[in-house]
Amino acid sequence: MNTALSATALRHLRDVMSGYVERSEVPGLVTLVSRRDETNVDALGMRSTGGAGSQSVRRDAIFRIASMTKPITAIATLILVEESKLHLDEPVDRLLPELANRNVLKRVDGPLDDTVPARRSITVRDLLTFQLGLGFLLAPPDTHPIVKAMYEREVGVTPFPAQMPHPPDEWIRRLGTLPLMYQPGESWLYNTGSDVLGVLIARAAGRPLETFFRERIFEPLGMKDTSFYVPAGKLDRFVSCYLFNPQTKELDLIDPPNGQWSHSPAFPSGASGLVSTVDDYLAFARMIFNKGTVGQKRLIGASSIEMMTANQLPPDQQQMGRLILGENAGWGFGVSVLTKPDGLATRAGRYGWNGGLGSSWWNDPNEGLIAIILTERRYESADPPPVIKDFWKSAYESVCAET
Repeated sequence: MNTALSATALRHLRDVMSGYVERSEVPGLVTLVSRRDETNVDALGMRSTGGAGSQSVRRDAIFRIASMTKPITAIATLILVEESKLHLDEPVDRLLPELANRNVLKRVDGPLDDTVPARRSITVRDLLTFQLGLGFLLAPPDTHPIVKAMYEREVGVTPFPAQMPHPPDEWIRRLGTLPLMYQPGESWLYNTGSDVLGVLIARAAGRPLETFFRERIFEPLGMKDTSFYVPAGKLDRFVSCYLFNPQTKELDLIDPPNGQWSHSPAFPSGASGLVSTVDDYLAFARMIFNKGTVGQKRLIGASSIEMMTANQLPPDQQQMGRLILGENAGWGFGVSVLTKPDGLATRAGRYGWNGGLGSSWWNDPNEGLIAIILTERRYESADPPPVIKDFWKSAYESVCAET
């Protein structure tokens, strides 16, 4: 019998992942590896550390997917592009007048009033590719006034919705009071573009972002547990979130199930706001893998998927983003795209993204592979932690050679 996945390698994957749980490096996790008609899912560990009331992680456990929200926001944008409610190369000024007539810092570490006019407007494409001129800067706030100002205005980069307390119109107004870090199109800066897209989508669609996501993506795909918050009736499936403490060598609780995601947020973050399950995200990943189709229905055009999953960055901007993207990757629309073999994939073309609160998803069309891992442990840096790297190594080892 010709199988798509190696049973031996899948057992090894489970053993490796179990080791992280047994060593208390990760409280619990869910892994999924899918190829052709075979899908293997493992749920390991507990929903929280310690305590007699702690429950086992199940396949339907709900996790904070953080930046794995970004690909969903990109798809929503492209749906509106296909409907001509947005256009990739139009200025955003029509729907986001707060971002019209930008000024740009002369130096990224310079004072906020030392600026020059932007050479052109920000476009929808700039938001998708993170080339709008604003975003996450790997610099301490005390050395870069623009970074300090973003956090003071509560529009800085964060995966936690409670730290984004302003509704979309006020959030974009505050962002619009700041100069750009770079000229539009000049640099790749992570994250903020997706939050701006969230505001743009709502205005273009004429309804709240969460409503558009639900009606146009989640319901067609059967993603019944994906949302910007977890309702009371589902909190018993929602995991805790932890951060490793290097001093105590233990995991510190940073968000319990009844914490920040237990109620609707003031700002639904298109960059990092969603929760989901492994099967919900598989439905989304499969739709992209199948070039926009769901069964016999089409959610989005194949050409939109091809643009989304192709590298959009010139080499110099790939180099700028290497600390976040890695050495062999570029950026498409809401996803990282492998541009050279990386020791796992033998060919370019793999795409997907990670969630900084403990998750990762990639599709590899060359291998016919979809793989997802959801954990309860926040990344300590932009570099994925060992549990994520070991998952990817084992997932690739599970791919059987074609016969």
